[in-house]
Amino acid sequence: MKKTIFVVDDNDTNLSVANEALKEQYRVLTLPSAAKMFALIEKVKPDLILLDINMPEMDGFEALALLKGNPLQADIPVVFLTSVTDAEVEVRGFELGVIDFITKPFSTPVLMNRIKTHLDIDDIIRERTAQLQQKTRQLQNLQNAIIFSFADMVENRDQGTGGHVERTAAYVQILVEAMTARGIYAGEIEGLDLESFVSSARLHDVGKIAISDMILNKPGKLTDEEYGVMKTHTTEGERFIDQIASRTDDVGFLRNAKLFAGSHHERWDGKGYPNGLEGTGIPIQGRIMAIADVYDALVSERPYKKAFTPEEAASIIIEGFGAQFDPLLADIFSETRDRFTAVKAD
Repeated sequence: MKKTIFVVDDNDTNLSVANEALKEQYRVLTLPSAAKMFALIEKVKPDLILLDINMPEMDGFEALALLKGNPLQADIPVVFLTSVTDAEVEVRGFELGVIDFITKPFSTPVLMNRIKTHLDIDDIIRERTAQLQQKTRQLQNLQNAIIFSFADMVENRDQGTGGHVERTAAYVQILVEAMTARGIYAGEIEGLDLESFVSSARLHDVGKIAISDMILNKPGKLTDEEYGVMKTHTTEGERFIDQIASRTDDVGFLRNAKLFAGSHHERWDGKGYPNGLEGTGIPIQGRIMAIADVYDALVSERPYKKAFTPEEAASIIIEGFGAQFDPLLADIFSETRDRFTAVKAD
């Protein structure tokens, strides 16, 4: 199949010359203005655009900036057509993302060679990008498999928390999506990779690996000493993740995992553990997971208690905003509580 080239120029002679030079090897669409180009590009995505700089209404620089500002069009290679070039024009063009300049009047051999070269380069870039994306997906799948294995290991030891890791991860995703939609703590979650963030939340209880079965699965209430040992699962989780981090470069994912593990039992009023952090001094990971973790604990049956109903659990959570939980997240939880109920029901 022939590749498609847009030739955008307000001069009919230039359009005709370019069409004659290229039509044997390419599908050529000639357009007299940038406005016509943008109208057509919604229906036909070209493989390359030859774009005149000096045009009325919208010049080539303006058109290029609009193209590169649209994620659906930003990857289209653009070559500027120009009668006069100077250093300032070239610098501005390259800064905006143009890949080359062709001086008018152009000869057929020069035009053909330049276009072939850039299309070949674009093919190589797309092929390499696809390969890189595939490898990235494979690494992500491997990372997720390792996380699931660790989470499963913890849950297999902790007899009262079956499904807890996956449910809390689902609650975290619900909360973050709602926070993003409402603009709550936008500065703390801006640019967040949601999939990676949620995946890292699955390691929040990984420190329980270091807690003995006698304490982890004790059917009755823990003694003060036993509770003290249980609380160390937060710092043990941090230590465990630090050991992994020392052997890898995946800083973002592990940083989130460490913050989930170390701060999900901190309280808004400063009465939590392990560090007694208070208010926004608690990492956002801990403030989000605190809600997810406590809700799931309430609606789940444990050796030492019966499960609360979703309504009872939601009431307890709402009462805890401003004391145990971040008050700015109260409306977020209230708006999404039905989705929490659905996750537990699955």
